[in-house]
Amino acid sequence: MQTSAPCNVCGGAGQTIDKKPADADAQGLKVSEETVTIKIPAGVVDGMQLKVSGKGNEAPGNGVSGDLLVAIEEAEHDTLQREGDNLHYDMYISLPDAVLGTSKEIDTVTGKVRIKVEAGVQSGKILRLRGKGIPSINGYGTGDLLVHVNVWTPKTLNKQQKEFFEAMRDDDHFSPKPEKSDKSFFEKVKDMFS
Repeated sequence: MQTSAPCNVCGGAGQTIDKKPADADAQGLKVSEETVTIKIPAGVVDGMQLKVSGKGNEAPGNGVSGDLLVAIEEAEHDTLQREGDNLHYDMYISLPDAVLGTSKEIDTVTGKVRIKVEAGVQSGKILRLRGKGIPSINGYGTGDLLVHVNVWTPKTLNKQQKEFFEAMRDDDHFSPKPEKSDKSFFEKVKDMFS
């Protein structure tokens, strides 16, 4: 039985280098580091790879250098969640703000924007800010920012506040009366994707 293995002196190249640097391997290649600046296009997604031509390992014998492959890892944002090119934001408002309406300043990827919340807004309503999401990697538009309205209900009340809400409970004006325009949760989700 015969086996073959590359030469431990020339590494299978068939020749040796007479004056190779002390830190070079058998083929005369040295390990070195270089800082490379790359442009990351808007809209890249987690797991995507970017190729930088000619910045990889050098080939032995004056061959063409390889390519550097950069793997993208998307860091989580404090307040925004990404879904494709769209962004989601959970906005919490007080019960009085839900009843009377308000204006809130929220973060986007390009800065802050003021959003108007209409009087009588229901918890679970989704407000769409067109073009305030992530630019498409293909250059075909920009996603939307979907603002999810959450009405914050206080957990503890003093005596005066409790009496106020008990009086409201007895008033028919504050009894739930869903209108035809009020959509269920599943209808809202369906509308989001159509």
